[in-house]
Amino acid sequence: MSKVIVVGAGAAGLLAAGRAVGLGAEVILFEKMHLPARKLRITGKGRCNVGNTATMAEFCGHFGKRGGRFLRPAFANFFTRHLLDHLTDLGVEHVVERGGRIFPASQKAQDVVDALHDWVRREGVDLRLKNEVSGLLIEDERVVGVETAEGVERGDAVILALGGASYSATGSTGDGYALAQTAGHSIVPIRPALVPLCCAGEYPERLQGLSLRNVDASIWCDGSKIESAFGEMVFTHFGASGPVILTLSHIAVNLLAEGRSPELSIDLKPALEHKQVDDRLLRDLAYQNRRKFGTMLRDLAPRKLIPVCASATEIPIDLPCHQVTAEQRRRLRIWLKDFRFVITGHRPLNEAIVTAGGVELSEVNPKTMESKLTRGLYFAGELLDINADTGGYNVQAAFSTGWLAAQSAVG
Repeated sequence: MSKVIVVGAGAAGLLAAGRAVGLGAEVILFEKMHLPARKLRITGKGRCNVGNTATMAEFCGHFGKRGGRFLRPAFANFFTRHLLDHLTDLGVEHVVERGGRIFPASQKAQDVVDALHDWVRREGVDLRLKNEVSGLLIEDERVVGVETAEGVERGDAVILALGGASYSATGSTGDGYALAQTAGHSIVPIRPALVPLCCAGEYPERLQGLSLRNVDASIWCDGSKIESAFGEMVFTHFGASGPVILTLSHIAVNLLAEGRSPELSIDLKPALEHKQVDDRLLRDLAYQNRRKFGTMLRDLAPRKLIPVCASATEIPIDLPCHQVTAEQRRRLRIWLKDFRFVITGHRPLNEAIVTAGGVELSEVNPKTMESKLTRGLYFAGELLDINADTGGYNVQAAFSTGWLAAQSAVG
């Protein structure tokens, strides 16, 4: 019987440990925290977005060309239908929500964690909580065990699934990068991904707490649109957050790291072209010609946006609609289609949902998740240099790479 050591009891580690013992291996799962899967407990705002119904091609596309190509073998081995079947077998039913996002029917992340925890216990995994792995034992370019606070544990294979470096309170403190480096691996510099953005000016703080739905947000730099996303966002005292902002944040983070000056543009009327917006403004101004400009705006924007709109367009709120000039109407049209902010930074890595960067993909065999440098060493989850936008993609990648790493380690 082979002996597999898994380090990290998060999404990837739990799947790896359970799969390996199910294939007949003796499995020891080390976790430095007092509870497993603490980060999984808070995903999806505590509801646990476990995956997405997107096709494999679409799924891979969310990880970029390089990440998607690397993950394809893992997804071919264990993908959405496999995950849902597995969760159903564990007593966790699911629902599909907007955008193909998959959640437990109970809407509780804890139910997913409990089901996975109970599963590995039933399978016979030796789960050792509050036991941190401090080093790898490597002999003749092969890993033969780990060093822990309680001593040395030898094994035939080691799977590193320690996560990234975001949400450190959950145990994701970047320990896996140092372990990987001791085995000769390169680490792509880590940085926050899926992180709120900081914006200049007084408007974000004035709009703090305002949520916008069905808007089109885009990142601009040097006069060119880089990327856009449609959906929901929210203003904060420091700038902006919410699904579309998080989706675009990696673009802004990379541009800022290059010393460039990205901007955030919000299209409040994405379903209408500029001429259609202008036609509507002409109709509204004519219909409400004796009302004040601020009153007319209530049909165009949330109440909290009205004073900001008046300030940005320099149109007095109490100006009668019939006195609004063509130039003022032009400024209003442009503002509705391009409400813009200068991005000055982003929130720290500890507040990012996902860590970008990690173990260099070219040093890992995508068909097995085994290190190309140290035999018997496998990687899974966020520790690798893979990351996607929101929607369940990152959690599925953790499950898939953990499953494949276990099969390869036992095989």
